[in-house]
Order: sequence, then C-alpha cells, then structure tokens
Amino acid sequence: MMRGGAFLEADWRRETLRTNLWLVPALETLAAIGLFALTLMVDRDAYDGLFALPTWVLSGTADAARQILTTMAAAIITVVGLVFSITIVALTLASTQFGPRMLRNFIRDRGTQLTLGTFVGSFFYIVLVLVAISPGPHGDFVPHLSITASLGLTLVDLAMLIYFINHIATMIQLPQVIASIAGDLAQAIEDQGGADPAAPPGLDSGPTRDELLARIGESGAAIPTAASGYLQYIRHERLVRIAAESDAVLHLPYRPGHFLVQGQPLAVVWPAAAASAVAQQLAHGQVTGPYRTLAQDISFGVDQLVEIALRALSAAVNDTFTALTCIDWLSDCLCRITTGWHPQRVYRDPRGHIRVIAYQPDYDRLVQRSFEKIRQSSLGEPAVMIRQLEGLYKILEQTSIPDRRQVLLDQAAMIQRSCDASVPEETDRRDVLRRYEALLALHGDAAPDQG
Repeated sequence: MMRGGAFLEADWRRETLRTNLWLVPALETLAAIGLFALTLMVDRDAYDGLFALPTWVLSGTADAARQILTTMAAAIITVVGLVFSITIVALTLASTQFGPRMLRNFIRDRGTQLTLGTFVGSFFYIVLVLVAISPGPHGDFVPHLSITASLGLTLVDLAMLIYFINHIATMIQLPQVIASIAGDLAQAIEDQGGADPAAPPGLDSGPTRDELLARIGESGAAIPTAASGYLQYIRHERLVRIAAESDAVLHLPYRPGHFLVQGQPLAVVWPAAAASAVAQQLAHGQVTGPYRTLAQDISFGVDQLVEIALRALSAAVNDTFTALTCIDWLSDCLCRITTGWHPQRVYRDPRGHIRVIAYQPDYDRLVQRSFEKIRQSSLGEPAVMIRQLEGLYKILEQTSIPDRRQVLLDQAAMIQRSCDASVPEETDRRDVLRRYEALLALHGDAAPDQG
C-alpha cells in the first residue's frame, strides 16, 4: 500500500481514522488512565488523613476489594468477547445477503467503536485499581473512591451493552444498511461536485485544457505505477505544487476506484523533461491500496447499492422489496448530480496555470451503473421495471442538460424493451408501458435547458 503524504489530507485522514477498531478504544483507555490518576490521588489523600471520603463511597477490606474488582474485570472481558463474537457471526451471515462490505461498514460504525472503547477502558481502569491495592504504613491501602468509580463504570458498561444490542439489531436491517450507504454516497456527491476554479482575472492563465491535452498526447512522458492496487485517493493540491515546482502539467488518466497494475501509467507529465523530478514526489500525492473507498470514488457507493439489489433479485434470495429500496435510493443520489457535475476536472496554481488534469465518473456511466445491471437481473419482474421507470422520471424532472436527459431516456427505452421481451402477462406490460409513456410525456413537455 502506498500512502505517502496523502494521509495528511483532511478527508482521507478522517476516512482512515474512522475505518478501524483501535482509535476510539485507545482514546477511551487514555481517558480511563486519566480518571484513575485523579481518583487515586484523592484516595491517597484520604488514606493519609487529609480529609474523609463521603459516606456514599464504598468501604471494605483489601481482600473484599480484590474479590469485587476481579469479578468485575472478569465479567467485562467475558462480555466483550462473547458479544462481539456473536455479533461478528451475525454480520457474517447478514453479509451473504447484501455483500461482504457490510463488515467494513460495521467497523466504521461509531456506535460499535464507542461500545468497544467503553468496555476496554473500563476493564483497563479496573485492572489499574486492582494493582493499586497494596500494604501501607497505616494498614492496607484500599482506594475506596476508585473502587466506587469502578462500580459506576460497570453500570455504564451495562447500559452500553443494552444500547449496543439495540444498535446492532437496527444496523443489520436491510433498509438501514441501504440508507446508510446512500447517505455516505450523497455526502460524497456533495463534496465532489462544483465547477472547476476559474483563472484569476488579469493574469495569463497559459494554455487551455484542450491545448495541454494535445501537447501531453504528443510529447508527454508516462510515470509508471509503483505497486498494484486500487487508486484510493488523489491529493490534488499537493500534485499542483509538485507540478508547479517543475513548471509541468500532470495528466491523471485514471480516477479513484480504478485498479492499477504495477507498471501501468499512473500519470503523464508534460514536458517530458520534468518527468524525473515529478516521479520522485508523486507518491506523496496519491494512495493505492487493496480496496475501494468512498473518499473520492462515488462509483463505489453506487456499486454497493447495486450489489445489494442484485443479491436481492437472485434466485437464492428472491427479495424484490429490497431491490425496490435500492432503486429508490439510487434515484435520490442521481437527482443530486446536477449541472455542477464535471467529469473532467482541472486544478490551477496561484498564477492560474493549469497544473493537474483529472477525472471523475461520467454522468452516463453513473446512470448506467445504477440501472443496467439491475435491469439485466430483473427480466420478468414488472415491479422492478416500474420502480426503475419511476426513478428515471424523478431524475428527468431535475435534469435540464439535453445530453443527460437522453441518457435517461435510453435507459427507459431499454427497460421497456426488456419488459416486452420477458413479461408474459399483458396487464403487467401495460402497467410498465404506462410509466414509460409518462416519462416520454415529461420529456416532450419540458423545454430543454443547456444549463
């Protein structure tokens, strides 16, 4: 895996830190150490006779304290192992229905991380209190306040256990899983939308994008990929600085989500003389890894929803309603891609010169990803075809660019042809045809807007 300086980028760092089960438990363990230091200091002062502890603080002998703490620690660590083992089994079984990526979503879930951290932090605190019991000049030192706090943490753990059972039971329900993926996808669309920055007024912005692409095609030098894997993240601002330092232009033919083979061109540099200097720093501007993420790859979110729909439509599952839910959320996300979505992006230096030319998924490819595989798997399923046509209708209502409207109409025509070829019942075919005609009527009534 190639991480380099891209880890410093805020959104990639946030994604990396969120997708693990160690960060939150580590922070809560540090908090437990701080709490232990505070309560131990109070217990030491009380032991030295500086003041008396309140009456609600637990009291008892050192042996009784050790027995209580040992019991609590053993119970907590047993519950942690048992609950999370059963949860992993349940998630593994659930992932067979809507894909193995469910386990990754479970790891990313803040409720899961918080629950694990609370148990681990409490266990660590109790162990520290147990070790603190020791002989002293005034008899055995028993940290009574710390033992009382241990009991309080155990009650918190019990509350977290109830919360976690309810949380996980809700999280593995298919509508919730689908809505969660769609929410992440919608956020990614919002983050990656918007127009390219314009050149600063009054400055010479240099060659245009088309001119630079022509020069790169004629005399550019390719920089090979150092390691195979999925392109996960591109740190465009860093690449702009790298290119500006060498007075070069970088063309990135692949976008996040593409699988790169070692030796395959990762970037093309113009002029070719700058390729050597740029190649030495290119690893600091991108991340390649074994899996895809949503950080800059919205196609991944679309593919996740489509995968769930395909599994639901398979003969082994045969869950039409889950497929309908996926279509609803896919339609919602495509409605968010408006005139501000530009597949080809340029990034400029402070002087306004184009330094990086990169890509996002084309609108037509996103529509095709969202509808084609589901259509191919729903032959003979008029309910799915009707829902797809209704989704296309909603998207068409919010789409004003003629080329994009035509992409939607092409998908609707393919659905209609699939219906004619695979649905034997005439009444069902008429139901599908009625939705298709409504969509055509919407297109005919709407005045095209070039946006």
